[in-house]
Amino acid sequence: MKAIVYKKYGSPDVLRLEEVEKPTPKENEIMVKVKASTVTMADIRARSFKVPLSFWLFARIALGFKGPKKSILGMELAGEVESVGKDVTLFKEGDHVFAASLESFGAYAEYKCLSESGPVSLKPSNITFEEAAAIPIGARTALFFLRKANIQRGQKVLVYGASGSVGSYAVQIAKYLGAHVTGVCSTANLEWVKSLGADQVIDYTSEDFSSDREAYDVIFEAVNKTSFSACMKSLKKVGTYININEPLPSARMLWTKLTSNKKIILSQNSPETSEALNYLKELVEAGKLKVVIDRTYPLEDIVEAHRYVEKGHKKGNVIINLEKTKLNKNTKQN
Repeated sequence: MKAIVYKKYGSPDVLRLEEVEKPTPKENEIMVKVKASTVTMADIRARSFKVPLSFWLFARIALGFKGPKKSILGMELAGEVESVGKDVTLFKEGDHVFAASLESFGAYAEYKCLSESGPVSLKPSNITFEEAAAIPIGARTALFFLRKANIQRGQKVLVYGASGSVGSYAVQIAKYLGAHVTGVCSTANLEWVKSLGADQVIDYTSEDFSSDREAYDVIFEAVNKTSFSACMKSLKKVGTYININEPLPSARMLWTKLTSNKKIILSQNSPETSEALNYLKELVEAGKLKVVIDRTYPLEDIVEAHRYVEKGHKKGNVIINLEKTKLNKNTKQN
């Protein structure tokens, strides 16, 4: 089968289209013919190994010291079940599914084996494979952290980085949960973020949200591009600060936790189960959650796709469509 392989950390140019061995499902696994995947910031960080210094050792242990332990990236997918292991009871051949493959990666390939008890669910019936592939990481992340914050109806929620994958889902889910939502994004995305349900939008290029004297119950930092002190200025005395990118607290964060009633929630993995995907599936089918696709690339153009996402200006999600893939004359045969 064709797959995108990387054998060393570096720029997008380390990604190569190669022929690799097709996997065989274990007794409790399904084998999915992948129709679509995505390029997420998690893929970018794993490929480039650009991680916070405080996270360096843990990341090296997880990803590999001398080079990548897992040579095929891709952390979310949608596709069709081609075969199932003998103990599988939840899925059958022909089922259309969507899944997160964050633990094992591997979605940049024509086939991927997944445990039936992991974060995999039947695809929402009213969207395409491309749209479904863009849900399992971004939307699941937004849902996980908003649940951690225990969002209540009528609360004021600010989402910083509201036009990205996680941010755009956070706006919609917070609104669905009954919050009054303010989205912070660039000038070009103001109207679009408002169309997702944001009650107010702030253009970070011309306005500092922390200077408007508004106090928020929850500040959701989706892109890690504003300061902790600015967020603390605008957070209520018993408010919740969420940062999905920082795995460890700074000295200022620790001091804030010790000396105030403010709650601080930092980067952590959501449970590797299907519950969140089943919930999100219902929201999509009810028309309560939209999937926004910025660009779509064939598998052969993975380098270009990574370059685009790495710039940090994508609007929603960037898709890799494996159905549009054609044999590439530069494909390396193993």
